[in-house]
Amino acid sequence: MDALIACYGDESSDSDSESSPSNPTLAYSEGPPSLPPRATKVREPLPEVCVQPLPPPPIALLHPPNFLGPQDLQISQTTKVRSFPHVDGNYALHVYIPINISSPSKKELAAFLKKISSREPSLHVVDVDVPLNILCKNDEKLEQVALGREFHISLGRTVPLRVHQIDSVVTMLKQKLQTQNQCYWIDFSKWEVFVNDDRTRTFLSLEVVHGGLVEIRKQIEAVNAIYKLHNLPEFYEDPRPHISLAWSLGDTSDSLKKVVNEEVKKCVAGKSLKKCIFTCKFEGIECKIGNKAYTICKISDKLLSKKKRKKIDDNVYSLE
Repeated sequence: MDALIACYGDESSDSDSESSPSNPTLAYSEGPPSLPPRATKVREPLPEVCVQPLPPPPIALLHPPNFLGPQDLQISQTTKVRSFPHVDGNYALHVYIPINISSPSKKELAAFLKKISSREPSLHVVDVDVPLNILCKNDEKLEQVALGREFHISLGRTVPLRVHQIDSVVTMLKQKLQTQNQCYWIDFSKWEVFVNDDRTRTFLSLEVVHGGLVEIRKQIEAVNAIYKLHNLPEFYEDPRPHISLAWSLGDTSDSLKKVVNEEVKKCVAGKSLKKCIFTCKFEGIECKIGNKAYTICKISDKLLSKKKRKKIDDNVYSLE
């Protein structure tokens, strides 16, 4: 037995002495282990690269023609007053007809706004809250900022709506107004001044008094019926459909009406004021609840393209 152990022990020691350098017993050997030849090489330093800074962008790129700089946004301290207090779980409801002004009409409207703004410097652009007289210094900015946005003909008051009422109101609006989903023309033919219920703001507006008035009032009646079912305040008894282009703080209706009437008379005398200031097609109704917009009804593009306007006289049009 001792002879066998001695025999295997000799063979084991031989295998250890011939083992690879990765054997753990090397960690206890005397002296540091030798590194592989490639590990002893020292890397040469990389050559230094001189990085040139990028040139500054051209000034024209920083300030394009339609750019509103800080000097254009010197907005006076205005206070927006809510028509109703904010309550968690309530969302503002607004039902309206979206209106877009065509490019040819923008130039004529811009010319009139410049005349009014020169005499009423307190006017601001609706929703943008930029002073109108600042934009009047540049025709392109005036047309783009003041007249290039989407305007609204309100079909009901802006009122608070509870979360559990949202689905019901939207569904009933779609059902009720789909039956009145017919294409018609809307004529804006009168400059008018309106004041909000709290008399905290005065608005320079364009009113619908002829073409489209009957159709819009029917739509207002339909919205009123739905508001009533949900215990929401109804619209005005004698609605006057309009879009607002500019506003001023407080009740400045007397002075603004005087300026508007005088400028309208000048345009009539100079034969530069048309009986219809501008016109557009009814394309549908939208509803905004909080920050979410809903399409209530929409006229198809095919139907819009087929409807052509036939002039009967200076104030009356029909659809062919």
